[in-house]
Amino acid sequence: MNNTKKISTRKMVIIGMMTAIGTVVYYLDFGVPLMPSFIKLDFSNVISLLTGFALGPIEGVVVCLLKNLIHVLIKGFGTTMGIGDIFDFVTSATFVLVAALIYKKHRTKKGAIVATLSGMLAFTIISLPLNYFIVYPIYFKAYGGEAAILGAYKEIMPSVKNIFSALCIFNLPFTFIKGLLCSIITLVAYKPLSPILKGKKA
Repeated sequence: MNNTKKISTRKMVIIGMMTAIGTVVYYLDFGVPLMPSFIKLDFSNVISLLTGFALGPIEGVVVCLLKNLIHVLIKGFGTTMGIGDIFDFVTSATFVLVAALIYKKHRTKKGAIVATLSGMLAFTIISLPLNYFIVYPIYFKAYGGEAAILGAYKEIMPSVKNIFSALCIFNLPFTFIKGLLCSIITLVAYKPLSPILKGKKA
């Protein structure tokens, strides 16, 4: 009973710690070349992935959720009703859930690689319909219509015809690269950090 309580308390502490780190990393976003200024890159998914690998898929998703809730509470919903954070949560949770579920069944180096790559692909694929059908229509209403958003893409590539092609040309590769970078960092960092996260001696 005491041991179960101790494990449970420790898990909560680790989730809290990883949420705090993930929130800080989420705020350390930055623009990248050849992308509209409103699209930012951050590596907070690394923190959620590390949690998912060490503690389990649900715990990794919980870190995603808490990180976004804290961000909304601090920043507020704004004119977009927090759609950016909702999008980030859904895509990040998909990434972490797929990767951590696979790794839970295949706890090997190869399993970790397959897990992160599978999560990365799910993360990338789900982003396109979410952006096209939900996120960008809300951005249109908040930021002056479709033409205004499309204009930001046209400044970089004048030949872009519509939002769907812009998402395919810009956002999809961006999301893929973001997922790949987060996967690589997770694979490099997990082994040295796992004893700390799991509460075991290295």
